[in-house]
This record gives sequence, C-alpha cells and structure tokens, in this order.
Amino acid sequence: MMDIDRVNQYLQNLQTVITRELQAIDGQSVFATDSWEREAGGGGCSMVLRDGAIFEQAGVNFSEVYGDSMPASASAHRPELAGRRFRAMGVSLVVHPHNPYIPTSHANVRFFVAERDGEEPIWWFGGGFDLTPYYGFKADCKHWHSVAREACKPFGAERYAHYKKWCDDYFYLRHRQEARGIGGLFFDDLNEPDFEQAFAFMRSVGDHYLPAYTPIVEAHRDDVYGEREKQFQLYRRGRYVEFNLVYDRGTLFGLQSGGRTESILMSLPPVVNWRYNYQPEAGSAEAELTDYYLVAKDWLAEQDDGH
Repeated sequence: MMDIDRVNQYLQNLQTVITRELQAIDGQSVFATDSWEREAGGGGCSMVLRDGAIFEQAGVNFSEVYGDSMPASASAHRPELAGRRFRAMGVSLVVHPHNPYIPTSHANVRFFVAERDGEEPIWWFGGGFDLTPYYGFKADCKHWHSVAREACKPFGAERYAHYKKWCDDYFYLRHRQEARGIGGLFFDDLNEPDFEQAFAFMRSVGDHYLPAYTPIVEAHRDDVYGEREKQFQLYRRGRYVEFNLVYDRGTLFGLQSGGRTESILMSLPPVVNWRYNYQPEAGSAEAELTDYYLVAKDWLAEQDDGH
C-alpha cells in the first residue's frame, strides 16, 4: 500500500542526517536553513553551507511540490501523465569542495505520484548518486562503486550493473562527447515489484551516499595543491554547469513546474571559468582525467595502483 507520508518523513530525516555529517566534517562553517513556499502548491527547505574549511559550497534541498498538471519535462517521455495532478518530493544535494583533489559529489532521491479522478494513481521512485573528480585516483573510484554495489546488493545481482550503466549514459555531455564524471547509480520510473520494495531501494541509495563520499573527502582533505590545480578545477566545473543547464531532468522539472529558482540552481558551483579551446598537456594529470578516468569502465575490476 502506498504511504506518501512515510516517504516524506524519510526524505526530511535524510536531509538532517546528511547536513549534520557534512557540517561535522567541515568543522568551520554551518548550514543556513531557508524554508520556502511555492505559490502553486507545496514548498521546501534549502540548506546551504558556504565558505567552509573543506567545502566551498554544499547544498542539500528538500522539496515537496504539487500541481494540477505535470510539467513537460516529466510527461515528455511518459505521455500518459499529461493532464494528471502531481505530487513530487525529494532530496537533492551537490557538494563543491575547495580542494581540487576532492571530487564534487551529487545525490538525489525522489518520489512522484500522478493522479486523475476515477483512475489508479501512477507512482514511481528515482534517484542515484554520482562523482565528479578533477584529479583521478583509482582507489576513490573503486570505493565509490563498491559502496554503490552494496546499496544494490539486497535487491538483486543485476541492479548495480543496470543502474551503473544508466548513470554512465545519463551523465554524459553529448555536445562534448564526454562523461561528466565517473558515474555511480541512476534510476528512474521504479515502481516494481511493489511500493515497499521500491521504497526500500530508494532508502538504500539515500543511506549509502555518505559512506560512499565521506571517506574520499577524508582521504584528500589535506592534499597540497597550487594555482595550476585550482585553475583546472574551475575550468572543469564549467562542464558541470553545462550538463545541469542543458540536460539535467531535475533542473528542467524544477524550472518548468514553477519551483524556487535559487534552490534549483544551488547545484551550480560558486566559482567557475571557461577557457577557449583548452587542451591539457599530453601525459599530464589533467589529460589523464579525460583520457582515462572519464571513460566508462568496470571500476571494480580495475587494479588499484594507488593512483
């Protein structure tokens, strides 16, 4: 039996757990809480940490919105949703660290239900998490993907491989012919085998984000870097902006549904640059990012040589 209130409670608690952990790791700055209401129905709470010791910006959003008709971004690939009332809730987060050796991370878990009088509701879960390094380390990639596999393990052996590929395919900048990062998990339209199992899988993904990310942060928080590494990080952040504004379904849904613009665009990095026709030096760590790390592969089969 569908229980929307339990989903809502879990999501709000997840926001609390994640913000507390990230704030403790940072040790300097605190999350500012910004509650908001949506004129067309619903609202949310945006929590943002800025200018910390570790995190340049970390944002963790909870939102629950509803309306009389599904936005075009949601009904484009599912025309049966057109004209239905909708209720959508989720937690979405993006963390942009200061140190270029710490990757940017993103996670999202969400629930949608679309209803029409006299018909059965259409509902589904979605979400995932993905990692965007600027300098690659095999140990980080293997750890991230091993935790992703653990999140999927209780739900069937095929889940990790399926949702890993979906993530690789989704977070891909077609105009650059380049992946955004090293992937992770991405799933959508999940409503099988029943509500309880689908809800349990979403919770597993949400609960595994911190175990996947925080050890990587701790491993690199004290790595020494200079202006070269910082400038490369700012350049690569441009790819993050390009993906979110051109392809990201969640960004499009939020803007088309009349969501709060400040909260939707919180995912963008606070400082970024573009360089015309930039080409990293052959054989450099910067070149290795695109030549090796941003090529989809089975990270759990890779030999760990420490880099």
